[in-house]
Amino acid sequence: MSGRSSVRTVVLAAVAYVAIGIVSSALARSADGDQVRLWRLAAWVASAAVAAAQIWYEHYRVGSSPRPTALHAAGAVALGAFGLALAANIHWLFAATRGPRAPLLALVGWPVITAVPAFLGALAVAAVLNRFPR
Repeated sequence: MSGRSSVRTVVLAAVAYVAIGIVSSALARSADGDQVRLWRLAAWVASAAVAAAQIWYEHYRVGSSPRPTALHAAGAVALGAFGLALAANIHWLFAATRGPRAPLLALVGWPVITAVPAFLGALAVAAVLNRFPR
């Protein structure tokens, strides 16, 4: 797989994560009680589908070994988390009522705390898939 195609796949997955986060947040904000939980669950399921699709693509279409597969998946998750943190900061700027300070730490924190488990999970899944014939 060329580097350009790899970057494209990571960016596409990251954009999907950001879209899922923003849309589900907007839908949950306008919902009440159990519907909020439903939208959050739907966001988790949709994000898991994006992750599964990316791991499948890396493993079966590209033929990547487990480590590059996990690195690409973690990169997409980190980039998506950065996008959501950026959206949170922009929302903070334009919100009618603001917290005492901008959530700037999220720009670094969210990518780190999401990429590490994403890498480990994708590595485990890719290692299991690697044991089966392609």
